[in-house]
Amino acid sequence: MKDLTIASIPGDGIGKEVVPQAERLLKAVAELHGGITFDFTSFPWSSDYYVEHGMMMPEDGLEQLKPFDAIFLGAVGNPNLVPDHISLWGLLIKIRREFEQVINIRPAKVLQGIQSPLANPKEFDLLVVRENSEGEYSSSGGRIHSGEDEVAIQNAIFTRKGTERTMRYAFELALKRGKQVTSTTKSNGIIHSMPFWDEVFQEVSKDYEGVRTDSQHIDALAAFFVTKPEQFDVIVASNLFGDILTDIGAAIMGSIGIAPAANINVNGKYPSMFEPVHGSAPDILGKGIANPIGQIWTAKLMLDQFGETELGTHLLESIEKVTSKGIVTPDLGGSHSTEEVTSEIIATLLNKKQYS
Repeated sequence: MKDLTIASIPGDGIGKEVVPQAERLLKAVAELHGGITFDFTSFPWSSDYYVEHGMMMPEDGLEQLKPFDAIFLGAVGNPNLVPDHISLWGLLIKIRREFEQVINIRPAKVLQGIQSPLANPKEFDLLVVRENSEGEYSSSGGRIHSGEDEVAIQNAIFTRKGTERTMRYAFELALKRGKQVTSTTKSNGIIHSMPFWDEVFQEVSKDYEGVRTDSQHIDALAAFFVTKPEQFDVIVASNLFGDILTDIGAAIMGSIGIAPAANINVNGKYPSMFEPVHGSAPDILGKGIANPIGQIWTAKLMLDQFGETELGTHLLESIEKVTSKGIVTPDLGGSHSTEEVTSEIIATLLNKKQYS
């Protein structure tokens, strides 16, 4: 029996609605499998918590999270209560950085029954591997002077260790998929970090002779995501570029509400964290219409990380069977509630045979 302990942080807005539904689904997954259990412990850390306590999580919050097998996060942010840079850096990014979650994974694919805004999406199925700890989102820099003499300096930090680690992770994933890796660069405009990125990519690719490679500038690649996404398999990108590309990936799927993500700790010292790409969407909070698919697909990534890839595959197949029947929330043109979509996915999943 595999007993998995999960730290659940619903967070803000619709996170409080979709996380409980995804937990309900994972308990059904455990029933289907018979060899795993999920023990959820919920933490109330959020913008509401900040208003009450002056911080997004308690000072010993990371110590509380450290013993868990994984962290299951809903959404962070309520600008009406807390500025975004405080809420994100006080919870989400704090966990990512201090738990050394150095890789971010975000898939995008055509889901049956969900209309892509692309006229002909051609069944694209791609995976963006994003460097998650440094790059353009490094906190190095500062501001000096004031008025017309004010200066803001933001340093992008690229280490060989962090860059190579991300690229090797992408190549290893490509070996299990379509054996193709595309590097995202901008070396024609960013003259230090991006030529360095290109050089490391060329060096790493020599160790993976069976994997096809190419390199694309971020502006061109963003356009190609719209014009020919079916040509890509695994894309490896820096922190900022990966963030941009994965929002485009979510958009061409049909809704950011269905996009999943995983923040991976690769050294085993700390738990990894799994979160959907969508935000807290406070405008629809309490209406019962939040799309649960992003959180549920995120649960699939968590199953994969635990080595339950077969079960994760069947979960994604169940999602597609439900969407193909038109059982979707209003953001996808449907009329079903958060709970109804989740219940239908659970029913579809449990109709499958028992796994051992």
